Amino acid sequence: MLKGIPKVLTPDLLKVLCEMGHGDELVIADGNFPSESVGKNAVVIRLDGQNVPEVLDAVLTLIPLDAYVEKPVALMEVAPGDTCPTPAIWATYEEILKKHEPAHCAIDYTERFAFYERAKKAYAIIATGEEAIYANVLLKKGVVKN
Repeated sequence: MLKGIPKVLTPDLLKVLCEMGHGDELVIADGNFPSESVGKNAVVIRLDGQNVPEVLDAVLTLIPLDAYVEKPVALMEVAPGDTCPTPAIWATYEEILKKHEPAHCAIDYTERFAFYERAKKAYAIIATGEEAIYANVLLKKGVVKN
């Protein structure tokens, strides 16, 4: 056992976070995201019993966001014609991002298929059991500074 590591972070996920370098991207996916088909070239970590906010919070305790890009976070925007309102979960993400990276947590709202294309190039995808729709979040890892 380790002290101070959020319990939601499994050994496999800790290994992946450690392997990631500056500029590598990580997707924390909701339960509807096609993690396995989009992640054919990525490491896919299954956390089916977890939700995205708790995983996002835990991941951001260990990795910084990329300070060399304007928007180190991407969310999948609501598709044109979809009648769902702005996802309430996005406000939760903003709170978590500001908690960990208050000076550098700008969000890029990315069209659905563009988000999929970007996710195909991600280093890893964490597949959660999140039930909220449009709850996928992509993070660009930054430089760890002491």
